[in-house]
Amino acid sequence: MTDTDFNHKLIGMHGSLMQFAQRLTTDGDAAKDLVQETYLKVLDNREKYTYGSNFRAWIYTIMKNTFINNYRHSARRKIYYNPMEAEFYQAFFPAPADYDPSLAIMNKELNETINTLHDDFRLPFTMHVEGFRYDEIAEKLALNMGTVKSRIFSARKKLINQLKV
Repeated sequence: MTDTDFNHKLIGMHGSLMQFAQRLTTDGDAAKDLVQETYLKVLDNREKYTYGSNFRAWIYTIMKNTFINNYRHSARRKIYYNPMEAEFYQAFFPAPADYDPSLAIMNKELNETINTLHDDFRLPFTMHVEGFRYDEIAEKLALNMGTVKSRIFSARKKLINQLKV
């Protein structure tokens, strides 16, 4: 099968993939994301497709497995809870309903203190605060996962020590 034939078959399945994704996710935006992620995985693994096998089943399997993996990942992420980390974030990043003008000053002080950290600690810490997972940070910064965890922990400790009144 040529690349052009492969791409035409894949594009031709868009409607049925959207329907299947909609049934899996029951959310329009999540379904679109799932279809896009499936397209990406199919194109990345094009060479693994065996010519003559069931193309449609291969793609549906990729989509189903992607959905399951995303579901498992989100379930694990919801369960994770670190009391020390929660207290730290609650102390320095309160909910908007708790807004107090003095918090703006504290926030400014916190950001200035974060910016004084060496890049080796500041980058993983800020990425973690922005919502990146440890494995994503490790990949983007080309570091081991243990190094990322250690640097985030060290950054948190340094910030706590520097911000003590």
